[in-house]
Amino acid sequence: MAIELTCSHCGTINRVPEERLRNNPVCGKCRHAILDGQPLSASDAGFQRLVDRNGLPLVLDFWASWCGPCQQFAPTFQATAGQFATQARFVKVDTERCPQTAARFQIRSIPTLMIIKNGKEIARLAGALPKAQFTQWVNQQLGVSA
Repeated sequence: MAIELTCSHCGTINRVPEERLRNNPVCGKCRHAILDGQPLSASDAGFQRLVDRNGLPLVLDFWASWCGPCQQFAPTFQATAGQFATQARFVKVDTERCPQTAARFQIRSIPTLMIIKNGKEIARLAGALPKAQFTQWVNQQLGVSA
């Protein structure tokens, strides 16, 4: 079965057979790796497309540049994105640049971590976590064995 994945470089929707996810698939248009283990950056304009056109769950980090805990958590989020590259797409949502998306999800504190699977929010957590706890939380929410 093929799943849709949005290229983080050019925004093209690619259909990738599930069995090929671990083979470093590349975008059919720009030839960049689709699952490069780097978090995607969301925009208000493109957020719904990310939700609708990605076959993998989305792990969201709602953050702001002026937020100290957000800045401290950023390396943990990035490292964990690499660890789960073939199991989920990690997305940074800057609440200053994406006010409509932040309002849509009623983000009241940052950082707020959220997981969306099949277009529905399945988990939410306010505040940053140490790497081991964040990894465990993602594992539990995605049903991945550690």
